[in-house]
Amino acid sequence: MRPQPLICVTDVQASSGWYQTLLGCRSGHGGAEYERLMVQDELILQLHAWDVDHHHGAMGDPEAKPYGNGVLLWFEVDDFDAAMDRVKDLDPPVTLPRHRNPPEGGGGPNHWECWIRDPDGYTVVIASPDGSAG
Repeated sequence: MRPQPLICVTDVQASSGWYQTLLGCRSGHGGAEYERLMVQDELILQLHAWDVDHHHGAMGDPEAKPYGNGVLLWFEVDDFDAAMDRVKDLDPPVTLPRHRNPPEGGGGPNHWECWIRDPDGYTVVIASPDGSAG
């Protein structure tokens, strides 16, 4: 099984550039209506314009906000420090700055996280691999 999350966005091309910068991924489709973001040959995220129904009809209500309420787009990255440099370059709203999960002691994933908001307000979590926080 391979997850293939799709989110609706207000500007597919702008969001594509933002996610490519953040995640070091590449476009696998391109265009103003739909995008497939790839790492090597693996699809990691799909972006779709709110106002385009293609053959499947509307995918959501663009008036219902906040977008993604209760959903976090969670990405484990191999080089967390480099990702934090990219976060700094993008200067997004930060929900939770860099922190260890759990904050102290054993158990849990024992990794680093940073929670930010994308251009549409979706919560995006960047995390280091489990066990990497020491």
